[in-house]
Amino acid sequence: MLIKTILNKGEKFKSFVYGKVTMEEVEGKEALVVEVHPRKNAKGICVKCGRRCSTYDTQLSRLFEYLPLWGIQVFLKYAPRRTDCRKDGVHVELLPWSEGKEHMTKTYMVFLSRWAKRISWKETAEVFMTSWDSVFRAVNYVVQYGLKHRNLDQIEQIGVDELQVFRGQKFLTMVYQIDKGCRRLLWSGPERKAKTLLKFFREFGPERSGLLKYVCSDMWAPYLKVIKKKARNALNILDRFHIMKKFNEAIDEVRREEVRELKETGQEAILINGRWILLKRTAHLTERQVVRLKELLKTNLTSIKAYLMREDFQRFWTYHMPAWADKFLEDWANRTMHSNVEPMKKVAKMLRSHKELILNWFRAERGLSSGIVEGLNNKAKLTIRKAYGYRTMKHLQIALYHTLGDLPEPKTTHRFCG
Repeated sequence: MLIKTILNKGEKFKSFVYGKVTMEEVEGKEALVVEVHPRKNAKGICVKCGRRCSTYDTQLSRLFEYLPLWGIQVFLKYAPRRTDCRKDGVHVELLPWSEGKEHMTKTYMVFLSRWAKRISWKETAEVFMTSWDSVFRAVNYVVQYGLKHRNLDQIEQIGVDELQVFRGQKFLTMVYQIDKGCRRLLWSGPERKAKTLLKFFREFGPERSGLLKYVCSDMWAPYLKVIKKKARNALNILDRFHIMKKFNEAIDEVRREEVRELKETGQEAILINGRWILLKRTAHLTERQVVRLKELLKTNLTSIKAYLMREDFQRFWTYHMPAWADKFLEDWANRTMHSNVEPMKKVAKMLRSHKELILNWFRAERGLSSGIVEGLNNKAKLTIRKAYGYRTMKHLQIALYHTLGDLPEPKTTHRFCG
């Protein structure tokens, strides 16, 4: 029959042959059922030791869901044998197309997982006439295989950040590899505590941790403490992205306070729609916003003073030598501490307290940026936005590993295109 020819062309299983193909009703739907038989005189493989053993008995036939064909569900029908192993006793034989008690074939699980990368799990389930739980089991199978078989050698650069997930103050600690040529999610753990990051380093191992050269992170104190303890040979870098984020938060705090004060005197129109004009980079402003900024720069607003302080600090990133960058930072901090802009004074204190970690960016020859980490975080947020039905933290972590982990897939004899 033609269907048997297609199956033999697409996926052959050693020591097994395809038998009769029939159209049957399975769970209320018509489906193609393909019988599978062991080859004559072929012994079953012990699931424990991998040796071929004599048959103890044969169980009832089971159905294993396979790749759909022309929109029709396909099932492999096989009666598993129990092997009588001298070493390990009686066990159900090892089946090349299935894993444990899973009723989906490995090929079908890899197929579903590939589509689940492109579209949401819910849409994948709808398109291929299966359940959300089946898609989850397929993705979980591929992810667990990938985590077990991935290569963690020669990792020199990692980035650590937290990612807010679900509603409320729920976080995932994310650890990325950011080496040139290999950028992926290495590990994730619930919450953003010291013990969370400690768990990563315990799983990563002291030998690999000792080989790390650079660690990018934000200023979250628990992370800094753990990195200092566990990655002693690495430079911990606080770079431009997180620092400039603090500047923008300070400017916005000043602007909000000033808007409240101007409202009391009926002058709030001066700063209306001024938030993004002050926070965006000049190069990203529209023509109308550029004109509006020029008007604001003529005023004596505290918000404008804070804005000019940030723009003045941008020169810090143009230096190449840590010593000159250090001098500029101290000069800028001294000027700021004599101003009356309290939020900016807090930024100056923060810069001084983390100065050595900030200067590590120059010691790394300005070649490393946690902007890479933010890019990966943006991809993670996109995964979360596609999260139709990610009910628990575990589901979400599986989805993130699947999307960002660059994991190896289980090998199947079936060849996928695309």
